[in-house]
Amino acid sequence: MTSAREILDWLLDSDPSLRWQVERDLLGTPPEQWEATRARVTTEGNGATLLAQQGSDGQWEGGAYFPAGFFGSPESEMPGQPWTATTWTLKDVREWGVEASVLAGTAQKLDRNSRWEYDDLPYWGGEVDVCINAFTLGTGAWLGADVSALAAWFPEHQLADGGWNCEAEEGDSVRGSFHSTLNAVRGMLAHEQFTGDTSLRASRKRGEEYLLERRLAFRLSTGELVGAFVTDFVYPNRHRYSALAALDHFREASLHEGSAPDPRLADAIEMVRAARHPDGTWHQGRTLEGRRWFDIDAPEGQPSRWLTFLALRVLQWWDAAR
Repeated sequence: MTSAREILDWLLDSDPSLRWQVERDLLGTPPEQWEATRARVTTEGNGATLLAQQGSDGQWEGGAYFPAGFFGSPESEMPGQPWTATTWTLKDVREWGVEASVLAGTAQKLDRNSRWEYDDLPYWGGEVDVCINAFTLGTGAWLGADVSALAAWFPEHQLADGGWNCEAEEGDSVRGSFHSTLNAVRGMLAHEQFTGDTSLRASRKRGEEYLLERRLAFRLSTGELVGAFVTDFVYPNRHRYSALAALDHFREASLHEGSAPDPRLADAIEMVRAARHPDGTWHQGRTLEGRRWFDIDAPEGQPSRWLTFLALRVLQWWDAAR
């Protein structure tokens, strides 16, 4: 599998949650074609499987971030965490293109029934972790929940360097984190896309500048690579940073705003190019431990349809602008 046509055929031979995006973003098919494929996400394959697991209270596995009864259970002593509770499941189906109307009433049910494991706080108000709040902001905007108070949280908790850090709330850090900052700006962009509210744009731009100043990969102080995680591409990445995940965000923001790619993305682009294997695909990185509903993508070390799609989409956008 080395020719472009063979790779595209391989990507098209996939779950509707991926196929419709291949049709739209790589092939440029007419809207009626990819929209028809997108509609299938709710009725077959991965999307339908996750939607079928929703409880009558609006939650998945009875919990906000962790399944009900997780703490104190034997599973809590195992590596990783389950990726099956409400926040993670909603994040998946949102990113796969499920229409909010399919989940009509879910925002209200979560408002009534779901509380964060941290201090029993109400779901749509978020909690203290910036990554959790970012996922909740994007999902709440998608489902039509009132997340105005949560939106105001982000500028208030932005650090002096323009980034965010999950450890800052515990007083353990005053410096931004690549992981936390990317999740924050992605959540704010999703909020703007779903609601049309641009009040967070200035804060988001400061966060994006934090990453751009570091060329998406390097320490500002020394110029050294910030960590091996930068080039360890994995899908689903959940909360983990990589150069590919960051480029995917900057592509989305660029298209949303009608702006050209920032030249400071060039180093990260070359990291993506260098990660391509001789078979023309990108391979799955170190997957996150923990129980999941099912395996969404390839095992570690194997050709990944999702990563190949994301990489090709980013490179196509970059190269077209050049």
